[in-house]
Amino acid sequence: MVTRKRPLGWSLLVALTNGRAGVSDERLAAAVRGKVVLVTGSSYGIGEATARRLAAAGATVLLVARTADQLQVVADDIRSRGGTAYVYPANLADPAAVEELVRTVLAEHERVDVLVNNAGKSIRRSIADTYQRFHDIERTNAVNYLGPAKLVLELLPSMREHGSGHIVNVSTAGVRTPPMARWSAYLASKSAFDVWLRCVAQEVRGDGVTTSTVYMGLVHTRMSEPTPLLNKMPGLTPEQAADQVCTAVAERPHNITPPFVRPADALGNLLRVPTDRMLEQYFRRTGGGKKQ
Repeated sequence: MVTRKRPLGWSLLVALTNGRAGVSDERLAAAVRGKVVLVTGSSYGIGEATARRLAAAGATVLLVARTADQLQVVADDIRSRGGTAYVYPANLADPAAVEELVRTVLAEHERVDVLVNNAGKSIRRSIADTYQRFHDIERTNAVNYLGPAKLVLELLPSMREHGSGHIVNVSTAGVRTPPMARWSAYLASKSAFDVWLRCVAQEVRGDGVTTSTVYMGLVHTRMSEPTPLLNKMPGLTPEQAADQVCTAVAERPHNITPPFVRPADALGNLLRVPTDRMLEQYFRRTGGGKKQ
């Protein structure tokens, strides 16, 4: 990723818009030392940074993603620093692969204490460019909603049997702010899993299983790079984003939400029609239905 020189006050702007939740190394170690933590999407970006920090804190980290070679690179580096990591290549969009993953993990480690649902697929495309691409919606839902839901379903019986477990959902601030044109498939899929997990949480908390959702602001990763507009906006590094995820792992809050989200959410609901009209005008002024 290219590092750009930022203007004075940029770090403050990033903190005000995206939040800077963090947990001390000592507190994190106390929470995860000796625990088994499964992190999806851990070959790059937020997942990789999260896995590295958890391993450094003493967790046994299970690395899950499709790219076996890159997972091995991450695992080897973690081990070279004294951490414990295991590689489990899997396509989470394939229900049979998720079943096999969980069977293998539970056979080899007996339990998963913490699940970090981080893997995701981003897509920014106007509806006019989606007419002949329904598969975009299917694939996005498979990665952002159906895959994570299947993984939770497979792990929950073991967690409930052990009377403990924690599930961290790495979501997006876009779930809580007014919806924007071109992001329909992505935001719908993220919203679906967000609501699904919140419903599930009410049923499993009494069995010792808790959930946290990180409504992540903009993070500058490989996933955001293809969208030029995002590269110009204030955002977190993967390591800063991992701080928020690790805070959720250690502190188990209901959610972690960037400062700008709550007022934006309230204003969007209070002034829904004018907000939609304003975003409609923005869409038209930035290319309308033309190919992006």
